[in-house]
Amino acid sequence: MRFSFWPNPSQSYEDVLKLALHVEQTGWDGIWYADHFMANAPDTSTPWPEAWTTLAAIGATVPRLRLGTLVMGNTYRHPAIVAKMAATLDHISGGRAVLGLGSGWQENEHKQYGIPFYTVGERLARLDEACQVIKLLFNEKKSDFDGRFYQLQDASLAPKPIQNPLPLLIGGGGEKVTLKITAKYADEWNVWGDVDKLRAKMKILDQHCADVGRDPKEIKRTAVALLFMSEDPEYLERTRNSNLQQATIIGTPEEIRDIVAEYENIGVDELIVPDFTLGTGNKKIDTLDQFINDVVGR
Repeated sequence: MRFSFWPNPSQSYEDVLKLALHVEQTGWDGIWYADHFMANAPDTSTPWPEAWTTLAAIGATVPRLRLGTLVMGNTYRHPAIVAKMAATLDHISGGRAVLGLGSGWQENEHKQYGIPFYTVGERLARLDEACQVIKLLFNEKKSDFDGRFYQLQDASLAPKPIQNPLPLLIGGGGEKVTLKITAKYADEWNVWGDVDKLRAKMKILDQHCADVGRDPKEIKRTAVALLFMSEDPEYLERTRNSNLQQATIIGTPEEIRDIVAEYENIGVDELIVPDFTLGTGNKKIDTLDQFINDVVGR
């Protein structure tokens, strides 16, 4: 099972680089970065570095870690350009890139930058075509595609990615459409969720794989949850009762070790830990180290 780190994208590049170097040196497997241009909040003046530029710089500087977007909004860029960007990152990093792709959901950045937002159904239809475009460009010497939204004409992509295939990860848990798109095209899949949610979503994904004639074992399953780790029982009880909207992993290191084992037992291949709840400075570093040492046993 892989364990990867997700730094809050509102941090400076210098801080993210320090964190990336630290988790690489302490045994983590990957680093993921959110592809957004601003906070999803009324105040969007918080500094917010761009994802792909950040990952390219980290890939050139930090060895070993896999690098990926969690996840890129498909509406932001033409998929042919995305394929070119991902292949370039794969070469910069020596074959460590993962292309994390989703339909796009954050409305304020579309509005501010004049990017069409479309309906949920329209965004998902574009995601389906984008996956086809990207796969064609990765695999074929020349590609033609005449879709509703995207077109290719005798299109080349050179150089090809180092990895064959460069993993395409689809992010999202929509049971009727997103998981069907995942079943058709993805090498990896990601969703926010606790063990119960992952178990239920994975059953639905497996059924979509059966419907499209694909072996579900071909798709790696990855999960994200907020981490709250402490030896303070009062803090843990307050956190459990705080009605958090996102998936959480809450407990002492011993309890969290058991929860992580449950993720692994149901078939999760990678657990991604955001630093959103880990504090700042040395406190964050200490929590990351405690997790990778005492929980994971690296």
